[in-house]
Amino acid sequence: MSKKAKVSKLLVIDASIARSCGAPNATFPTSKNCRDFLNAVLTICHRMVLTDDIKEEWDKHQSIYAKRWRSSMVAKRKVEYRPDIAFDQKLRDRLDKVAESDKPREAMWKDCHLLEAAIATDKIVISLDEKARNPFDKAAQSIKELNEITWVNPDRPEEKALIWLENGATQEKQRQLGH
Repeated sequence: MSKKAKVSKLLVIDASIARSCGAPNATFPTSKNCRDFLNAVLTICHRMVLTDDIKEEWDKHQSIYAKRWRSSMVAKRKVEYRPDIAFDQKLRDRLDKVAESDKPREAMWKDCHLLEAAIATDKIVISLDEKARNPFDKAAQSIKELNEITWVNPDRPEEKALIWLENGATQEKQRQLGH
């Protein structure tokens, strides 16, 4: 009996995860959920995408534990550095047009680099930021390419992020923006 080959996915992991990730003895639910998620990424075959913008955010906001985790990911060659992923003015202009007000516009602009990286790779964003997710969800009704973006929040128990990760981090309609 042969084992099914694992498919490694490129995950765009927001600095919100790095900031909230707690040490092994942390018991606060968000700290534990983020830590457990990152540990699962380390042990499962998936990889992390780093663009210049994402790297800068991680460098600024990562916890001590997240810094050690990232070093382990680099040592295992599980970080894909992609400086070629550029600022997408057309996407940003389209987001600007569909924004209902300044608050959602600002939230989308702040995290647009995550979408740019996801669009250029495996179309997966891991983030705690629901303030950006919600306007991106609405924008996906007008910007169809956003419908392909899977957005997972490891701190939402109903998303069962660890199970999803262990099962191959596949595209599922209920996880995609706009659905």
